[in-house]
Amino acid sequence: MDLGLQDRVALIAGGSAGLGYAIAHELVREGAHVAICGRNADRLAAAERNLHALGKGRVLSARVDVRDDDAIRAWVDGMAAELGRLDIVVTNNGGPPSGPPLRFAIDAYRDATQTSLFPAIQLALAALPHLRARGWGRLLIIASETVVRTVKDYTLSGVARAGLVRFAQGLVAELGASGVTVNVLAPAYLRTGPVERLAAQLAPRYAGDHEASVRAQASHIPLGRIGDPAEFAALAAFLASDRAGFITGTVQLVDGGACAAGGLPDHLAAVDPTAVT
Repeated sequence: MDLGLQDRVALIAGGSAGLGYAIAHELVREGAHVAICGRNADRLAAAERNLHALGKGRVLSARVDVRDDDAIRAWVDGMAAELGRLDIVVTNNGGPPSGPPLRFAIDAYRDATQTSLFPAIQLALAALPHLRARGWGRLLIIASETVVRTVKDYTLSGVARAGLVRFAQGLVAELGASGVTVNVLAPAYLRTGPVERLAAQLAPRYAGDHEASVRAQASHIPLGRIGDPAEFAALAAFLASDRAGFITGTVQLVDGGACAAGGLPDHLAAVDPTAVT
């Protein structure tokens, strides 16, 4: 299926690793030009090399701290000038620490919004004038399953990221006439850094078997496995395409059916889902 992404220009925050990189990889494969940002220079350089190796489109990378409003504006405007336009914008940033809600003082809740809410809003506010000016655009906001349901020990994530849904849905009416859609992607257990770190911490329960520890994290998932970032990226690419032009204001849960089945992981503990950018 031709998604019509050839020569589209995509901006992806946190595109050097994890879900951001998976989306960048998928869009480049579809023929898009991508600009990625992150904080880790080595990961950015490796990501840029790997994306270039696909042999399609332009790939640009930049060190940007998405918590810095001025840096975000400069990156967005600079990439729009360098690449000629913007078509697709993906907000993506790390999450706050896990733990019971009463463990944290008010400063932790403030920090959670600074980490998981405001960077996405700032990126959207900086990029939307470029999308609206073209009369076509796709804004994808990566959140978490915690915007859909309560997950034990992930209250900080739920509190901060719930605002992303209201922000996205609040934009729908204002953006509709300009041809810009906005959707939230809510991933759950996908095989990225946080899942790998949790598996490493829990491996002693499984005689040190890392893969057994990974599989155990899927015990509450009806499909019986952890998701592949490429599957998540395929959804993002579709939502970024012409084919998804009538889809806006939605929250797309990517969890292998866990929420529908009412399953919750019974092993949650001891990992901070820190940024992978």
